[in-house]
Amino acid sequence: MSTAPVEPPQRLVSALSGDPDSPVRKWLAALPTVVQQRLDAWDLTLERVQAPGGRGSLVALVRQQDGTPAALKFPVPGQASAREGAALAAWDGWGAVRLLRSDETGGALLLERLHGAVSLRSLPEAKALLEAAGTVRRLWVAPAEGHPFETLAGRTEEAVAALETTGALVPAAGPLVDEARELRRALPAGSTEQVLLHGAFRQGKVLAGERVPWLAVGPAPVVGERAYDLAGLVLDRFEDLVAGSGGAATARRRVARLADSLEVERDRLRAWTLYRAVATGVRESAAGDRRHGELLLEFATWL
Repeated sequence: MSTAPVEPPQRLVSALSGDPDSPVRKWLAALPTVVQQRLDAWDLTLERVQAPGGRGSLVALVRQQDGTPAALKFPVPGQASAREGAALAAWDGWGAVRLLRSDETGGALLLERLHGAVSLRSLPEAKALLEAAGTVRRLWVAPAEGHPFETLAGRTEEAVAALETTGALVPAAGPLVDEARELRRALPAGSTEQVLLHGAFRQGKVLAGERVPWLAVGPAPVVGERAYDLAGLVLDRFEDLVAGSGGAATARRRVARLADSLEVERDRLRAWTLYRAVATGVRESAAGDRRHGELLLEFATWL
């Protein structure tokens, strides 16, 4: 048990600094109390809160009653985070961090301790892509009957509606926005694959472990086709490609290499990558990060 004060990291506080009356802000205000309650209920000893941490959760490094290290995670409430524990339970440590315990009411997750400061981004790009591909392959399993996960078509329906709205704020991206909208309408109907996906996969979501060298964390699970997950990997470190010479050819080779190595159709991987690049680029441009958004849109034109 611990009586140490628990303070959310500033990065998390800043990320949730919107309407003070919103449910998320109320969750943030109650977080110190909720964390202490969970420490007491599960007989955990707090070592420290991970900082700077992320923008979507608080993670506390803890010790279990027998002294075994673990990580206590409190995801920001939302549909995706509500299904994180279910996905980790389905994988049961195969390719992903192992779920030790969960609190379905409050959303807390007790996880095996990984090396949070060491992700695949610490490796040279070629090695990182190889390890990432091997990791994400393990996550693609058939969901159980009656599973709680949303479908890819359902998740992207809201995103494509937002794309129509924000696209108007970035007039120069008009043709790309139109193409992305058409791809989104056609893609879900063009595949019968229904596997459990990480949903937010990238190199930074794969951390070093003790049990095995690399394990995925932080899923936003969804059921659909593998090319959607792989598109996130194509987009990883895209800034390096934009900054280098021959970026367009390198981007197309990356699509081909990843598609072939994981037996995914090249055209579908290209299409999902273009859609995701445009949707994210337009959203970030409209939100004020024009440089990053424009780089994503430029990347999309290379595909």
